[in-house]
Amino acid sequence: MSAELDALAARARACRICAETPAVKPLPHEPRPVLGPSSTARILIAGQAPGTKVHITGMPFTDASGDRLRSWLGVTNDEFYDTEKFAIVPMGFCFPGQDAKGGDLPPRPECAPAWRAPLMALMPQIDLVLTIGIYAQSWHMGAMRRASLTETVMDWRAIWEKSTGPKVLPLPHPSWRNTGWLKKNPWFETDLLPFLQSEIRCRLG
Repeated sequence: MSAELDALAARARACRICAETPAVKPLPHEPRPVLGPSSTARILIAGQAPGTKVHITGMPFTDASGDRLRSWLGVTNDEFYDTEKFAIVPMGFCFPGQDAKGGDLPPRPECAPAWRAPLMALMPQIDLVLTIGIYAQSWHMGAMRRASLTETVMDWRAIWEKSTGPKVLPLPHPSWRNTGWLKKNPWFETDLLPFLQSEIRCRLG
């Protein structure tokens, strides 16, 4: 990683905005930012925010969602965690806590405005962005995002063609909560995933 990007990542990992000067209710626990920028990787995984297991381990996607995501990408654990191959920068760096039903809260609103543009500016080699969920899709796709996540992911071919700069592919979250969505939308596994895996292999060499 370049010295400039390394220094910026270190500042991001020490960030306490959501606890000390929050935009909304303060983070309900000690901040533990988790991110993996890279100055060499061509692929960026733009996820949502760390979950409970990632908050404990300090490593992104060390849970069942990560297993499913790696299966979608067609990569091994070693490939996935190789920062020369993948940059992993979620929309929120800290576990945001859970709602009354036990689901994860949205990414903290402080993270993206403070960190995302500076990090992206120091990763100009990125030429494929995998946007996981509506928060990443809103930031990276802008007006290309449709009214719902399903409509957005269904429109992946048009989004790919219209992408300027890095190519963008929208994905649902790989959580077990979306198992029903996958069953209702079999085209995701039959059409989008083979294309995604081909593009990943082209970039991994």
